[in-house]
Amino acid sequence: MSEISANAGEDEQVLMLVEDDHSMREFLQAALVRAGFKVQAFEDGANAWDAFEAEPDRFGLLFTDVVMCGIDGVELARRIERLRPEVPILFITGFAACALESATEPRDARRRLTKPFHLSEMVEHIRKAWEARP
Repeated sequence: MSEISANAGEDEQVLMLVEDDHSMREFLQAALVRAGFKVQAFEDGANAWDAFEAEPDRFGLLFTDVVMCGIDGVELARRIERLRPEVPILFITGFAACALESATEPRDARRRLTKPFHLSEMVEHIRKAWEARP
């Protein structure tokens, strides 16, 4: 787990980034910090869930990979949604796009970015979701 902030106050919520690929996680985290977000990154769903469960009000958005060992992105989203249904959730997906189209999803209006994606597209999707929070 790592946290990097960019001009964010202590009372501001944090973007939760969950990506099991170390290089991708560091790359995405750095890009999001450059875009002005306060980011806490996790290598797996289990660690992310533990952090969210301990401090559910700390996190303002979930940006997660779908396919991970243990608690995957869809299960993590379901758990987070049970505690705080207002938290926007965005998925990073490659070959597993079909997993997001299941009728058992926690929410109908899922947002996803399919790899490969352009960083400007990622920032735009996240910014829109962040700004639409209640």
